[in-house]
Amino acid sequence: MEASIITQRLGDQVRGMRLNRGYKQAELAKLAGVTRQKLIEIEQGSPSVSMNAYARVIAALGSEIKLVPVTLPTLEELEDLFNE
Repeated sequence: MEASIITQRLGDQVRGMRLNRGYKQAELAKLAGVTRQKLIEIEQGSPSVSMNAYARVIAALGSEIKLVPVTLPTLEELEDLFNE
């Protein structure tokens, strides 16, 4: 599986959790000790963001990462790869 698909899925999950918990980007960024811009990059699935930054945001959401078997990318994810 392409690394960019993994970071995109992780970013989508972080954004969904943030919204479900009612946090604004600035609030979650402050809780996690990262900049709002860094949180935006995480939510966009940027592969250049450090694992430490991802971990801090995930911890601030009161969550953890669980590895699961790979699923095939969605058509939308495949389309995004071809647009890069």
